[in-house]
Amino acid sequence: MARVSVEIKDHIAHVTLTRGDKMNALDDAMVKAVLAAAEEVAASDARVVVLAGEGKSFCAGLDLMSFMQMGKVDPEAWLMERSHADANEMQEVAMAWRRLEIPVIAALQGAVYGGGLQMALGADIRIAAPDARLAVMEMKWGIIPDMGGMVLLPKLVRSDVLRQLTYTATPIDGAQAEHWGLVTSLSDEPLAAAQALAAEIAGKGPTAIRAAKRMIEYAESGASQSEVLLRESAEQVKLIGKPEQMEVIAAQMQKRAPVFK
Repeated sequence: MARVSVEIKDHIAHVTLTRGDKMNALDDAMVKAVLAAAEEVAASDARVVVLAGEGKSFCAGLDLMSFMQMGKVDPEAWLMERSHADANEMQEVAMAWRRLEIPVIAALQGAVYGGGLQMALGADIRIAAPDARLAVMEMKWGIIPDMGGMVLLPKLVRSDVLRQLTYTATPIDGAQAEHWGLVTSLSDEPLAAAQALAAEIAGKGPTAIRAAKRMIEYAESGASQSEVLLRESAEQVKLIGKPEQMEVIAAQMQKRAPVFK
């Protein structure tokens, strides 16, 4: 059965987890479908992605029974293989969205647990329902978050918050998640809010949006001040040198001209 649907309309890629009867839990088929969806979006003309889960929950994490039945008898071979650049297959479920050249907005409701939370962390922006439940759930099973969480979480939350979330596996609601920096904003209708924001972003210059995402990633990579400043200039030169971008700048200046009279 299909696990993920992809619909691209008006330059917005709507990527939806479609295993709602199982709270969109990640089995092997869904993992592969998520990665295929990211590849499909990367090859499309989409300018922004809305990542969502059907039904009552975004994603309740791993379908443990499914993975146990797969007979994974050699965890070292399974987890240590770098099958996707610097990541294994499971880590790529989150990192694929961060690797995309375009912004990704995750709409979160219900359970956002374990691997589901880490997948959401791969998005640029997360909009959650106030009563959504988010948890770094792995400690409940005697394991650690290993789907990109330790790359993405430290960029969002304080060290003490990261440690509490990881050590306890206790779910928090959307309001607490927003307070701690796990989510960007709250909405009673997170999918509608994500779609509205996606439409706004899709209306901006696609080349500039891609450059902005590259620049932010570089600035967050630990590069030095001089390296970031130099990259800023290099990215801007590429944009200003494009005739279509100059037309956009000229149009915006024309709109603003009366302000300076």
